[in-house]
Parts: sequence; structure tokens; C-alpha cells
Amino acid sequence: MFVGRTEELAELFQLKRKARASLAVCKGRRRIGKSTLIDECSKKFDHFLRFEGLAPRKDLAREHQLEHFASQLASQTKSPKLRFSDWPQAFQLLDRLIPSSGWTLLLLDEISWLSIGDRDFAGHLKIAWDELFKKHRKLVVVLCGSVSSWIDNNILNSPAYLGRVSLTLTLEPLSLAHCNHFWGSKKVTAMEKLKILSVTGGVPRYLEEIDTSHSAEHNIRRLCFEPSGMLFNEAEQIFHDVFDRRADTCRSIVMTLVDGARTVSEIGAALDHERGGSLTSSLEELVAAGFIRRDVSFDPRSGRVRPKLIRFRLSDNYLRFYLKYVEPRRTQIEKRLYKHTTVDALAAWDTIFGLQLENLVLQSLDVLRPRLGLENAVILNAGPYTQPKTKRRAGCQIDLLLKTKSAVYLLETKLRGNIDRAVIDEMKAKTTRLEGARDLTIRTGIVYVGKLDPRIEEEAYFDFVIPFEELLDP
Repeated sequence: MFVGRTEELAELFQLKRKARASLAVCKGRRRIGKSTLIDECSKKFDHFLRFEGLAPRKDLAREHQLEHFASQLASQTKSPKLRFSDWPQAFQLLDRLIPSSGWTLLLLDEISWLSIGDRDFAGHLKIAWDELFKKHRKLVVVLCGSVSSWIDNNILNSPAYLGRVSLTLTLEPLSLAHCNHFWGSKKVTAMEKLKILSVTGGVPRYLEEIDTSHSAEHNIRRLCFEPSGMLFNEAEQIFHDVFDRRADTCRSIVMTLVDGARTVSEIGAALDHERGGSLTSSLEELVAAGFIRRDVSFDPRSGRVRPKLIRFRLSDNYLRFYLKYVEPRRTQIEKRLYKHTTVDALAAWDTIFGLQLENLVLQSLDVLRPRLGLENAVILNAGPYTQPKTKRRAGCQIDLLLKTKSAVYLLETKLRGNIDRAVIDEMKAKTTRLEGARDLTIRTGIVYVGKLDPRIEEEAYFDFVIPFEELLDP
């Protein structure tokens, strides 16, 4: 199944209109569908050559990557397998084997892995592009990888590649509407879908593992609470393959965010680590890899950012679920003691469930906009909003704040069996505390899962009352 990504495909296809070679970059979280996107794109090309680096392991060297590259080259062309002494030699042969007629799509996948053992790999590739690849009129080269920090440092932010990259794609998790396609025509409740999405997020590869003939609990047990489950060992592979030597530091940082967003200072205090240095670079690496988000506060009156007010949020539902519920029970799971565990029985599940729902809503702003009548409106800024408490001002926290030219929208996400009228009083308090509230046109909304107290709709306080299932099936 291939779902969504229509805009990304259109941008890739647009490169063919140039009638000259193009260099593109595709990055994003592991399992987000980068390679699948390029595979889908290749259907519109006459030729497709794909090379992938070997995953990091102890003693892996440049020679191993070159040998693997040679094997892939031989299997996709009519050339015999040769032994390369270095990357310039490998790129020269690849250049000679690019078809002379028709459009060719060339994918260098997990490019950071290809570079293992050769600090000059990015430089060799730049020279190959300048002197060889870009001379082909009908060639699109895509550099792809899960280690986004390597791509940023060595390609996108490198002076050597200035002006050479025609397109940069950063794949995000699928929206709720696209996630919904993985259930097909099955009649499944929104609550059951939410349970799955609270574990998988909008990661296509995880969603592919859903067995729609079984319940959410059955799927979660099979994937997470059995030693053979795909999501039982996935996190360990992420930390090893994506973060390598920073794995322990990145894991520690993510652990501090499991129960909610924090500032750099708060993260540093939790880890007994001074701000700056390795902490800052590890945070940047986690952001680049797509596992956490940097939420920059903004002025509700103007929409202008406030760069000094930054909070980091664990935006990856799978990692939060794994670190909260799977990792602490690994020994018991290996003994199959959790084979019959129900999700609802897990400690603090309701609290974590709420954070997962918030992530899903934040990732589906495009689906939410029409529900707010904002499909054609200019949104000056949007995101979670935290107003720190001061001596002169009360604090407040809003799950999603949107600022347009004419108004500010305050949205809360609620997940409860029964949602009582108290949510109205909570929102009234927040609208009162919000900075500059007296001078703003304020509209309020609630995205909810559960049963609403009839008084909530009777009082008509909220401008928008949006059931979660409407975002799943717009």
C-alpha cells in the first residue's frame, strides 16, 4: 500500500521538466517511508538504480561498503562485479553505466552509512556530481537517509554543495486521514484506531503491521509485548543505527521528555548536565532525526516568534510508548509474562494516552484547518503554547494555539470516558490568562475522544466541537 505523499511526488516529478540533471535530498525518521517514496517515484522513470549502505556494525570499514556497492552495481547492470579501491573509482564506473537514453532515477540510500570509514565521502560525491553525474541531461540523483544530522552537516549546510541541491524533502508522519487508509473498509471504532496510533503514530512501516482482523489490544501485544514483535526491538535499532556513539545521551534526553515537554534548562537539570556542548548537539540531532520537536513560543497578538522561549517535545508516539511501557518490562516480556496484558491496565495509561492524542492532532493540522474554517486563511503561527507564570501574569498551557490575521484560536484535546462540563471552566480560565486577551478576538475549540457531557454542547461555549473520528475520516 502506498498512501499520501502526493505533494512530495509532484515535486520530484517536477525535476524532470528541467531537461538537465538534478540533485535532490530526502530525509526523515527511520521507517517513515523515504525509500518507498522513491520506489513509487521510479515508476515514472525509464531506469532506476538503487544503492544502499550497510548498517553500522563493529569493525565495518570503507572496504565493506565499497564491496557491497560493487555487488549492487553488478546486479543492476550488465557489468561484472569489480573491486574498487576508493569511492572516486566506484563513481566513475557508475557514471559510465548510467543509460544514455531515457530518464534515470539514481538513489543513494542511507547515505551516511555509505560514508562509514571515509571522512571525505561527501567531498568525493560532490566532485562526482560536478564532473560526472550532472552532465547527464536526464538524470535525477536522490540522496536519502535516516541520519538527518549527517545530511545536514555534510550536504545541506556544506559550502561545497551550495547551489547544487535542487530539492529537499523532509518526510513527516502521515496525517490521520492517511493513517485511516490502513484499516481499509473495516468497520473499526475511533477509539480502537486511536489505541493503535498511540503506539505507532503516523509511521507507515509500523501501520503496515496492523492485522485488522484482530483488536487493537491483540495487535499491541503482538508487536510490543512479545519477544518476536517488530516493535519490541525497534527502539534499540533506532538508537544504535541512527545515533551510534550518541545513543546513550539521546536515550537519556528522550527519557526526560516522556511525561511532557521541557526547556533546555529543565532537560539539563534532569540529567545533571550543563546547558550547551554535547546536550545542545544531541538535542539538535534528535530534532533532525524527527523524534522530538522544537516548539518555539510566539506572541498571541502578533504571531511573532519568541526564540528565547523554546520547549522540546517528544513527538514520536512509538518512542514514548516504548520507553514508558516496554523497556522497563523487557526481562518479563522475554519470559512471556506480558503475553495477555491489556493496554488499559498499564500504569498512567490515560495520561500518556492524552499526550499521544495531542501529537496526532498537531501532526494533522492540514486536516484540522477545514474544521475550523481556515482552509484558505493565512495562519501566522501555530503550535503548543506555554505561558510562563510571572509576578504580574498567570501561567497557562494550551494544546494548540493558532494565530491568524484577525483572531487567535485556542484548542484543547481531551481524552476521557466521560468529558464533563469542567472543560468549559478550564478554557475560560485560559482565555482570561492569555497574554493580551482583552485586545484579541478569541475562538475556542475542543478535539475529543470519549462521551461529552450534554451541557457542553447545550451551553455552546466552544466555537468548534470536533470528534476525533472526523479527523480520521474527513
